[in-house]
Formats: sequence, structure tokens, C-alpha cells
Amino acid sequence: MNPEAFSQLNRVIHEKGRLAIMSMLAAAPELSFTELRGALAMTDGNLTTHIRALQQEGYVAVAKSYQHNRPLTTCSLTAAGRKAFAEYIDLLEQIVRQNKPK
Repeated sequence: MNPEAFSQLNRVIHEKGRLAIMSMLAAAPELSFTELRGALAMTDGNLTTHIRALQQEGYVAVAKSYQHNRPLTTCSLTAAGRKAFAEYIDLLEQIVRQNKPK
């Protein structure tokens, strides 16, 4: 086992809540704040904090608009977010392959 690989994991993405957000956004062009909150069973504050951390890294774009006279916040992965997520998944796969019993 190579412990160095674990230290290379992206700490921003590796946190459980942010990993879940990134995974969901990787599977959809965009999701509303409400869709993310419901699917992940997070509080508004918790989800906001995680989205803000991902946004500050440049991984997630947040758009605010109105739909039927109600505020609508949508999130999507940026190109940098897609690249970082793909690299994270690739590294996880390498770790699993290295540690798979033969």
C-alpha cells in the first residue's frame, strides 16, 4: 500500500458532504439548491457552507434567478470542477487497485 496516494486526495472534494454534491452535479448539467438539499438530506446552512467552499475553489458555479416569481438557485460544475472531480475519482480508483487482494 502506498500511503502517499492518500495524501494526494483533494481535501476540498474528499469531505463527505462535498463529495456527495460533486457526485450529483457530475451526473446532471445543473441542479437546484432544493433538489440538492432534498437528495442529500442537508440543512440549508450546511448545504450553503459546502457549496460556498466548492464555489471558492472554482469547482461549482451558482446562478440565482426567478421561476414563477420565486427565487431559484441552481448549481453546476465548472470545467475546473469536472477536471478536479475526474482526477479525484481516478486517484481513488488507483488506491483501490493497489489495495485489491490478488
